[in-house]
Amino acid sequence: MDIIYTIWLRNMLRYIRSKSRIIGSISMPLFFLLFLGFGLNSIVSLPGLGDNYVVFLVPGMVAMSVMFTSVFSGIQVIWDKQFGFLKETLVAPVSRLEIMLGQAADGATTAVLQGFIILILSLFIGLHVSSVSGFLMAFLFMVLIGISFTAFGIAIASRMEDMTGFQLIMNFVIFPIFGLSGALFPISSLPTWIVPITLLDPLTYGVVGIRYGLTGVSQINPVVCFAVIGGFSLAMTAIGAFLFRKITI
Repeated sequence: MDIIYTIWLRNMLRYIRSKSRIIGSISMPLFFLLFLGFGLNSIVSLPGLGDNYVVFLVPGMVAMSVMFTSVFSGIQVIWDKQFGFLKETLVAPVSRLEIMLGQAADGATTAVLQGFIILILSLFIGLHVSSVSGFLMAFLFMVLIGISFTAFGIAIASRMEDMTGFQLIMNFVIFPIFGLSGALFPISSLPTWIVPITLLDPLTYGVVGIRYGLTGVSQINPVVCFAVIGGFSLAMTAIGAFLFRKITI
């Protein structure tokens, strides 16, 4: 546990000192909320929420912030490879699993913090959290999204040497995942042939879970959402740990 905590603390201190990283990570979700949300608020009607498109959009933007931050935290692995820190860590008398879990804990923590910032800011533009239990449920789904996509980013980064290539591949992968998750539109409004593809997207269940916690509206059973995103988190953590153990320096 000391190794996990040490790696987590090192990366968290770097995150806190990087103000540009914090601001940059919340700028796109805020852009969607303010311009897309208010721009379509008066013309979009949603099941259970009426014409309050901004409130519908908030859970999607929270999930977006958590996912993007967590996935790109994997670049830290490549950074450490190039600057020799990872080599020094791997030759230490500690298990690679502990090193990977430390990296994953840091990525998930920073991702959840970014999502929490978006959530707090949303309170000033119309979001009303109905209950403490609902807020805690949304927070739980944020954590699961953070863990699963941080592990996913580490798994990909473990097989790569170039930071630019990692960013290109991640952009190619995560934008379809985000676009099909129902973050920007209700699943019920999709064409019939797209719905099965949407239901194969693990982020869909995270978005729906956060939306249920914050608004009480859900198009998928929340228990199913928890089971799917929880299972995905465990699977990605196992895959990430396996690939991280295969790293050669």
